[in-house]
Amino acid sequence: MTKQTWQPGTMLSPLPPALIGSGDMEHPNVMTAAWTGIICSDPVLTYVSLRPSRYTHELISQNKEFTINLPTWKIAEATDTVGVKSGRDCDKFALTGLTPEPCSKIKAPQIAECPVSMECRVLEVRPFGSHDMFLAEVVAVNVDDKYIDETGALDLEKAGLLAYAHGFYYTLGRKIGKFGFSVEKKKKKPAAPSIATVMKADEKFSKKKIQMPKGRITVPEETTTSFMENGVEVIVKKPKFEKRTKPQDLKTDKERKAYARRKSVKFSKKENKNTSYEPYSFKKKSDGSFKKKQKRQ
Repeated sequence: MTKQTWQPGTMLSPLPPALIGSGDMEHPNVMTAAWTGIICSDPVLTYVSLRPSRYTHELISQNKEFTINLPTWKIAEATDTVGVKSGRDCDKFALTGLTPEPCSKIKAPQIAECPVSMECRVLEVRPFGSHDMFLAEVVAVNVDDKYIDETGALDLEKAGLLAYAHGFYYTLGRKIGKFGFSVEKKKKKPAAPSIATVMKADEKFSKKKIQMPKGRITVPEETTTSFMENGVEVIVKKPKFEKRTKPQDLKTDKERKAYARRKSVKFSKKENKNTSYEPYSFKKKSDGSFKKKQKRQ
């Protein structure tokens, strides 16, 4: 693999084209910013980098609060619009149809159409050339309950979140694993119990007696099944057993003759076997014991 060396550039991608809410509920504002991320997990610290010429930069500098909202593909057009229009010239919410909602701990609005909204309070502002970085603490997170599964975990794969890379918007692909899946122990699929085992267990632990079927139990031919485990396809083969041959299954004369020869050899041995015998007779003595009678000549 050959790589070219370019000049320094903003090549770290994809990033979320986050909707940054600012102002308050009386004068709400929103803009799109991709220069955002997580700095620390305890305490939870984040940032957003903005040009000083932006109207959002002015509002956050005054109120020291903002929200980070994660958009989905359904509002991709609105996400792009609020990134190219200025809040000084128009009402972006009226223009795009997005809905501002009040937050729980700050005055800045969150976006109702976004499945995740983070409430942030500014700690420090650092100027870096073309952008100023607003370092902030996350004081609350609001999550749409339709993306919470039955275990209480957040399932954002269904949301269709947007990603931004080099001037283009993308949707995230399918989930292929979780953190640590490459080193965790694979779970073995338990083998299914046989027919005889199940019937014996039912007979032992139930009041109703179950009779075992007479004759040989027919086992299906070898089949191949597969299932996904941690993103890897696991192929399972069931053992193949020979089917019991029946006369009606024979199609050619050659098969019928071979079957007849096997049957004749099998039963001829049983017929030629000598099983005749002369039983002994016993006579009871006066003391209660028995003695064997002599055979008649």
